[in-house]
Amino acid sequence: MKGLRILLLILVPAVTVLAQQDPQFTQYMFNNLYFNPAHAGIEGITRVTALHRTQWLGYQPTFEDGGAPSTQLMTFSSPLYKLNSGIGAYISNDRLGPLNNVEIQASYAYHLALGGGKLSAGIRTGIYSQTINFDRYRAVSPDDPLINTKGKASQGRPDLAVGLNYRTEKYYLGFSSVHLLPSSFDFGLNQNSRLKPHYYLSGGYFYELNFDVKFQLMTLIKSDFAKTAFDFGGMAYIKDTMWAGLSFRESEAAILLLGYSLMKDKSLKIGYALDYIVNDQAVKQATSHEIMLTYELPVATAMKKKVVRTPRYRH
Repeated sequence: MKGLRILLLILVPAVTVLAQQDPQFTQYMFNNLYFNPAHAGIEGITRVTALHRTQWLGYQPTFEDGGAPSTQLMTFSSPLYKLNSGIGAYISNDRLGPLNNVEIQASYAYHLALGGGKLSAGIRTGIYSQTINFDRYRAVSPDDPLINTKGKASQGRPDLAVGLNYRTEKYYLGFSSVHLLPSSFDFGLNQNSRLKPHYYLSGGYFYELNFDVKFQLMTLIKSDFAKTAFDFGGMAYIKDTMWAGLSFRESEAAILLLGYSLMKDKSLKIGYALDYIVNDQAVKQATSHEIMLTYELPVATAMKKKVVRTPRYRH
């Protein structure tokens, strides 16, 4: 119950809405590496995950170009047992109308056994790139010098993040700070688009009802210290083969989560999330959709001598 009390303490966020710079993911509980580099290799499994998110499906912009936001993410995480650590990496592509953000990031985390669990400290570095298609802008004033630029322009900046995570069999709790470098994108214009530092607090608690059924509570709190938002939900796992759950994103969406494990060793998993928008439907479409595919590589075992049994000496 101590783990549950710790989790409940982090479920008291501010009630303002986060100004979104980073993409949001409904299945964040399966993609903690994106939000916190301390998750690199912490589960002791080598895992590859691919995810596609379509936000506000069917949204039609005022003009013929642009369209609804969409995001693609691919992550890799693996333990380094001999070094008591783990490595991770991800590539993300976030399209927001005329703006496209691409990240290529690599993480390292050191793991330390502590109090019946594992404490992990991680660091992440990489490139954050922005591309603007100026042809998609429509100027209120035709003489606006900020809009007269034509074609596409791209700029890349170095990026840095750090994080901590503590994990036991019953619960996990993590905190991270991302975009720590003072990066800005000006594209040769007089105004800068600055990449703000973001802070993430994540937590989860597991409860085994019996051998076949397990429940999970999970949350993700997002803040730039000017505005804060949170996700909170619960899921049930049946025989570690299928899962279903409900979640809520503050001031935006009610969410359905579904998933199923494939293959004999359950190494291939597919997940789906449906967001039903509950706020500002007049300027959005009612649903967002997210599909995830995860593959876990077999755990490597040390080479052993093959045992040859002789029937003569068996009893």
